[in-house]
Amino acid sequence: MERYVGTVSRGIRCPIIKEGDDLSEIIPATLMKASESANIVFHDRDIIAMTESIVARAQGNYCTIEDIAQDIRNKMPAKEAAVIFPITSRNRFAILLKGMAKAFKKVYLMFSYPSDEVGNALLTIDELDEKNVNPYSDVLSLEKYRELFGTRKHEFTGVDYIDYYKQLIEGTGCEAEIIFANNPKAILAYTKNVINCDIHTRKRTKRVLRENGAENVLGLDDIMTSSINGSGYNETYGLLGSNKATEDKVKLFPRDAQNLVEDIQEKMLALTGKKMEVMVYGDGAFKDPQGKIWELADPVVSPFYTEGLKGTPNELKIKYLADNNFADLQGEELKEAIKSSIKEKDGSLVGKMVSEGTTPRQLTDLIGSLCDLTSGSGDKGTPVVFIQGYFDNYTTE
Repeated sequence: MERYVGTVSRGIRCPIIKEGDDLSEIIPATLMKASESANIVFHDRDIIAMTESIVARAQGNYCTIEDIAQDIRNKMPAKEAAVIFPITSRNRFAILLKGMAKAFKKVYLMFSYPSDEVGNALLTIDELDEKNVNPYSDVLSLEKYRELFGTRKHEFTGVDYIDYYKQLIEGTGCEAEIIFANNPKAILAYTKNVINCDIHTRKRTKRVLRENGAENVLGLDDIMTSSINGSGYNETYGLLGSNKATEDKVKLFPRDAQNLVEDIQEKMLALTGKKMEVMVYGDGAFKDPQGKIWELADPVVSPFYTEGLKGTPNELKIKYLADNNFADLQGEELKEAIKSSIKEKDGSLVGKMVSEGTTPRQLTDLIGSLCDLTSGSGDKGTPVVFIQGYFDNYTTE
């Protein structure tokens, strides 16, 4: 019988995960219950994905703002420092800023503008044009910024992040000075001690700072890379990918979970006879057209995944075939010609016109984005996503 359904993505409701829970037991058991309740038939290459949050929570991978402050003091023993390129997020960054401020007597906080790295806007490009401000060269003090642009609140959160972050720093007893600039070298006129908080541009920022006279440079990926007084840590990403847990504690990005995805794969094979792929995912990689926010505040979409999820798609563009190669065909003849082309494709299609318009991204980035949209970030209660048919194509019966 001809198939009329392609990829299906399901959110799977799980027990509330707490520290010490064994996900390698809980997730297979939950999937088996879900298959019974929803009449799911398992197949080879189905995908099981779990949020990084439940993995880190099960691991107990947490640290406090005091742990953060202590680690910074150990690595940057100075009275003052700059914190540059923060993202404007209560969940992602505000609590980290508290820990940083506790390590110093004075903090120079340098915002990028008109938006942060992931697209949260302080201003618009049009406003910069109206005021004749060049974001590539102009360095603004807080006073000059307010004179030009006044006070405004975030479109969705209603927060004035400039004032909010300033108050957070001062609330720890630390002096705060606010600056706006996009060139990392600008901060070196104020201090040679710098914590750069950018995510995907962090390596370049560190290089530029060091090449231009910075004496001490730490990225978020250099902080909490080992345990402080028994705390959690992440040796690869440090504070990158962390989220607020309580008012004085953060949940770090998970670590050491490759064995977990492989264990779940093996257990599902034993339970179902099907070899499925398993991954851990965080933020998806996509941009919101309204708020202009680029979702990916984690260092990667997927830190751990099974072997079958490596690589990129290798797909033909059906509409290209229909409009070009087989423009003179109709109906069943067109359908069979396209199916034949798909069956006969071999090797890499990179650079070939028949693949033009297909998405040139890693499988884990594409699948993780689908998972992030499926699971949501609120009260859906579906931290596991089960995907079927992702690797099927037009010829699959």
